Amino acid sequence: MDDKSLLIALKQGDREAFATLYKQYWSQVYNFSRLYLTTRESAEEVVQEVFIKVWETRHFIRESDNFKGFLFIITRNLIFNQSRKHFNEEFYRLTVLSALEESYDIEGEIDARNLREYIDLLIEELPPQRRLVFNLSRKEYKSYKEIAQQLNISEKTVERHINEAIKFLKKNLILLSYFLM
Repeated sequence: MDDKSLLIALKQGDREAFATLYKQYWSQVYNFSRLYLTTRESAEEVVQEVFIKVWETRHFIRESDNFKGFLFIITRNLIFNQSRKHFNEEFYRLTVLSALEESYDIEGEIDARNLREYIDLLIEELPPQRRLVFNLSRKEYKSYKEIAQQLNISEKTVERHINEAIKFLKKNLILLSYFLM
């Protein structure tokens, strides 16, 4: 069966057509993912997510379109999303560390575990909504858009909560540095 026939069957909910497409293309999606992702598990996760998206959006697929191109676009977007989530965590770490480095040499004053505990205590002091938004962003790696949708608030409100939380953390980490001098 050619791709066009398989896509027509897929649009009609044919699970065998879906399985055939999966078997036919999973290795290409996996190999493409491995070019950008460092672990086998991450690549496998992307493959699963790609084909879940294919199944969920099967009604919108046009049999005249290039299915390989469609898979490439979905795969690329999922890889970018995964990279963005990883970037959020790295940004959080760098923001906190840069605030401390401006004030004093952290290595000589406090070990990483104590710092993390202190940061967690500071996060607990945030107002409830700000704390929730901050944790969704920095600990659950959700985008501003995902958080806004989940909490039924605007992306600007999410951004404001994150900025205020970071300002609060920086201010208190600088205060901590004065006590440790």
